[in-house]
Amino acid sequence: MTLAPRYNRILLKLSGELLKGTHEFGFDESVIRDFGAQICDVVSLGVQVSIVVGGGNIFRGGAPFAENMDRTTADNVGMLATLINALMLQDAFEKQGMAVRILSAIPSPNIAEPFIRRRAVEHLKAGKVVIFACGTGSPFFTTDTAAALRACEVEADVLLKGTKVRGVFSSDPAKDSSARFYESISYEEVLLNNLKVMDTAAFAMCRDNNLPIIVFNMTAPGNLRQAVLGKSVGTLVGGGE
Repeated sequence: MTLAPRYNRILLKLSGELLKGTHEFGFDESVIRDFGAQICDVVSLGVQVSIVVGGGNIFRGGAPFAENMDRTTADNVGMLATLINALMLQDAFEKQGMAVRILSAIPSPNIAEPFIRRRAVEHLKAGKVVIFACGTGSPFFTTDTAAALRACEVEADVLLKGTKVRGVFSSDPAKDSSARFYESISYEEVLLNNLKVMDTAAFAMCRDNNLPIIVFNMTAPGNLRQAVLGKSVGTLVGGGE
């Protein structure tokens, strides 16, 4: 018997760092292929999937080599890096039989559609995976903020933040053996305890729109499926409590 998903429309945030796997830079083909398999699996459940991808595996505005750059220029380079990542994901996902559309906040007509909210929703309703590229299209905003914004715009049921760690802890578990793991936590507790779930603007947008966030380990096979089925995976932030 196939379980019904708890979330019918999701926004998955993937950091660029995840795409590089164990490499120092660039892409790990096996990691991208695995992510594709996980996404294909949840699409087969009837879940509508949208994705915001970062660009940190290629360029990060806060990196030491960018510290002398104009901030707006650095952020523009970073946004274009996310478009490269979106194209890599699109190619890998299409090879696994998925229909994929890239919608870019920065006009790139030869390789991506412009971001239009209604078009994104229509693609999702048609069962296509939608990848949002180039962040918000404006400097000074992170891809966390872009993920929260796009999730709210397409009325996603949940924002899934794929990471390399189990979820949210009270402190860094690598440095503090007594760090507490949270299976669930309210927006207010996150703020009270100064926990780093997302950047401030992104988190405020999720809280103000009562959009639940699940922080989970995307590198563990099957975790994405478990998350959309409503199983206890990672940390649930918010969720209408």
